[in-house]
Amino acid sequence: MNQTRLGYLYGFGAYLLWGFFPIYLKLLRPAGPVEILAHRIVWSVVFVALLLAAMRNIGFLRALARRPRALAAIAAAAALIAVNWGTYIYGVNSDRVVETALGYFINPLVVVLIGVFVLRERLRPAQWAALGVGGLAVAVLTVDYGRLPWLALTLAFSFAGYGLVKKRLGLPAAEGLFVESAVLALPALAYLGWLGRQGEATFGHGSGHTALLVLAGAATAIPLLLFAGAANRLPLTGLGMLQYLAPILQLGCGVLVFHEPMPPARLAGFALVWVALVVFTVDAVRHTRRTRAEARGAAPVPAGAR
Repeated sequence: MNQTRLGYLYGFGAYLLWGFFPIYLKLLRPAGPVEILAHRIVWSVVFVALLLAAMRNIGFLRALARRPRALAAIAAAAALIAVNWGTYIYGVNSDRVVETALGYFINPLVVVLIGVFVLRERLRPAQWAALGVGGLAVAVLTVDYGRLPWLALTLAFSFAGYGLVKKRLGLPAAEGLFVESAVLALPALAYLGWLGRQGEATFGHGSGHTALLVLAGAATAIPLLLFAGAANRLPLTGLGMLQYLAPILQLGCGVLVFHEPMPPARLAGFALVWVALVVFTVDAVRHTRRTRAEARGAAPVPAGAR
């Protein structure tokens, strides 16, 4: 199997797991959102530590300890991913899977918005059009919900911010997840200890439920590692097309599995989001092809071919 096909296989695996993740989270009831988040953090540390030990790759921590700015950036990334995970768990457990899917649909548009205001990037006309249609979609959904879709917006902005910090850090997936989870592990353990003293912890109440909480670490790390494998093998256009698979599956879970309502106004809002994403994706593909064509045209001609 060539590397491109392997990359698509990794990508499909990652986004399929993320797409069906709401079903797994529902199985963790009666644990509350914060307890689930704490277990997800703690068992992620354990799982990735075992993986790094097996790979004999713990030594990177010594080099990282000598980079205080990188440690500060890791703390920021950890805070952003904690907000993202916690919001997502809350959304699923409060029967708002459809709104969580919306968050990941609009995430690419938020990434573009961050590029404008944080990185001072200049947008092409089609990108401005996509942002305008996306803003209209949020307005329609605000009218439908009777409030801003704050849960979706929190997911989109926290994950976009996390991606920005991660891009600047440049840590591999396993190492990055280990350090970020380790930063959050002490408060997570403190919360679980307090919950246990209050007699409100669900951990240990049934072998099946306890096993599912422990497996939250693997369920977090495995799709991230698959995604890293895909990102290393696929062009950005291919990876960009795959990213819509997860929210499509999450939307399907919300409507078809959990029977969440999808009134006409909400459907219209989602339709506008999809129009914005089509405009955004088509423009990205065209721009990538044009850039490659220009690069080939500008390549120097070998002396023997003149």
